[in-house]
Amino acid sequence: MIRKRRLHHYWTRFRLLKPWYFLVLALISAAVCLYALRANNETMIKLRQAVYTADQNDSDVQGALERLQAYVTAHMNTDLSAGPNAVYPPIQLKYTYDRLVQAQSAAATAFNQQIYTEAQNYCQQLDPVDFSGHNRVPCIEQYVQNHSTQQTKAIPDALYKFDFVSPKWSPDLAGWTLLTTVILLLTAIGLFVSQRLIGRAVK
Repeated sequence: MIRKRRLHHYWTRFRLLKPWYFLVLALISAAVCLYALRANNETMIKLRQAVYTADQNDSDVQGALERLQAYVTAHMNTDLSAGPNAVYPPIQLKYTYDRLVQAQSAAATAFNQQIYTEAQNYCQQLDPVDFSGHNRVPCIEQYVQNHSTQQTKAIPDALYKFDFVSPKWSPDLAGWTLLTTVILLLTAIGLFVSQRLIGRAVK
């Protein structure tokens, strides 16, 4: 009898905690969480666009890429993929890659042209009276063969493709409000169930 009276005393205080209080707080926290998740994604989109712009304009590509990586790897809801049919990896520095290929090709062409010019001058000095080129052509070919020319080598395009993984949970506004929402929901459910069970026990 005393035990039941004590249980009833605790029950009168415990039932003042209404589950819907925590449910309302959970809804508010969930709304803030959704706002923060959207803000995370919008910031990622801006940083990703900054990488694309830097790549196209040949500006600070490395800096833009590092800022994007730092943000994506530290915040939830920042997946770089633009959709189910998007290219992979999502970050591809096409313009930077094309510029490097063109620069390499131009450097090789300039080097080879220099070798050919040197060959012409060299062979002309050896045989300045050969106006027909009968002897000079083999001389030029031999000179070019003896002096290695540059061949354009393929640049691995994988070095200019990137993907950064967004965490499942992050210690930012989105992450903490998500955690708070879960705790508040569990508290509301726990209160509802426990109050039902205790209420039956004191009756």
